[in-house]
Amino acid sequence: MTERFLRWEDDGIVLEALPGVGGRLHRVRALGVDLLRTPTAPAVHRAEPFFWGAFPMAPWCNRATTDPLVVAGRRVELAANFPDGSAIHGEVYAAPWETIDESTLRIEAGGGAWPWRYDVHARFRVDAASFGLRLELRNLDDAPMPAGIGLHPWFAKPLRIAVPAARVLTDNTTPAARPQPVEPPFDLRRLDVMADGLDATWTDLTGDAVELAWPAHDLRATFRFSEQAGFLVAASPPDMDAVAVEPQTHAPPALRRLAGHEPGAPALLAPGDVLAVDYELRVRRAP
Repeated sequence: MTERFLRWEDDGIVLEALPGVGGRLHRVRALGVDLLRTPTAPAVHRAEPFFWGAFPMAPWCNRATTDPLVVAGRRVELAANFPDGSAIHGEVYAAPWETIDESTLRIEAGGGAWPWRYDVHARFRVDAASFGLRLELRNLDDAPMPAGIGLHPWFAKPLRIAVPAARVLTDNTTPAARPQPVEPPFDLRRLDVMADGLDATWTDLTGDAVELAWPAHDLRATFRFSEQAGFLVAASPPDMDAVAVEPQTHAPPALRRLAGHEPGAPALLAPGDVLAVDYELRVRRAP
């Protein structure tokens, strides 16, 4: 199957998206360097949707339990889609999105295992050595809906990263209810290589941006996001040539936190309301 691209280019930035596979970013190229883990064949995104490019997460982010739960007055029983038995990264990461105009994609989903209807818009922008993305999750149902939205980019290694966060949930597979103060190797407040094997959620952010650096290419980037994305999931698998850096609106696991009244739970979005996050990646030559 031939995948259809949308492509934007301006002032050294090239952006390529795949509407048919989760509305995802296939490529972000800056000053001649691919910053994402980009496969040689776009069809690889369909075969391995969790491990390439950058994809939107909605209506929840990261892991959710597959145990039956009553949440916001409705029974939810999600199917596992990951080897650890969790329901991960929402419902829209690999589904086909429709093209609304030259810079906007949309998907409508829900009403099955996730018993609320919703839609998501992705609005892309490229200019002046940066790219921007606005994600909007709208509740189309007639009752309040648990709502989470985020972006899941895989930034290519070798990479240095700085995360301005004071507290962390050290394990995304079975997270504690409350975060703890950062200590090595989870203290990422200075620009450095992230230790292999970390997969955690940082919170109590003291800024609205993550700093990235690719010393081999003399490139630096500021990855900025709006305050609604108050949780930063990051993972550095030892067997992958990329680091996941995922600003999102709640901590994992989504539904357990809401049902158990734990901090960091998804918001309850009123009918017709929108949860939105703006992202910007601004790239420059390193000093």
